[in-house]
Amino acid sequence: MSAFDKHDLSGFVGKHLVYTYDNGWNYEIYVKNETTLDYRIHSGIVGNRWVKDQRAYIVRVGASVYKISWTEPTGTDVSLIVNLGDKLFHGTIFFPRWVINNPEKTVCFQNDHIPLMMSYRDAGPAYPTEVIDEFATITFVRDCGADNDDVIACAASELPKNFPENLR
Repeated sequence: MSAFDKHDLSGFVGKHLVYTYDNGWNYEIYVKNETTLDYRIHSGIVGNRWVKDQRAYIVRVGASVYKISWTEPTGTDVSLIVNLGDKLFHGTIFFPRWVINNPEKTVCFQNDHIPLMMSYRDAGPAYPTEVIDEFATITFVRDCGADNDDVIACAASELPKNFPENLR
């Protein structure tokens, strides 16, 4: 029997995190509720892409450790481990070949282009899949409460230069 309630996501829902992968890519995520997240990509092959209301599987696997997994309309699969206690992230991203070949096609506010993303996905190619498996350091954490649509509301390119320091 675990020393924590594996069904209790209250310590994670409402968290807004910025993290940097060891490869230098900078991402941001907001855990909107038990089944939904918003995210924004600051740098990397799909830098400046952002998404709201992504359905996800979110579970607690330790006292301060959570796992988030989802499939995007692009066909990209993502699985993240978030260790809040140690400010450590581990992400595995499974990019379909079409995203690796043409990442610029996904750099947008995805919500306005879901049918287009799905058409790109369906046209492929899907394989060979490119797997990015990296650790990341959490550089910023704050609590924003659940279902706050103001947390991630623009592209990374529209943020002030001193983001996220201006939020402290």
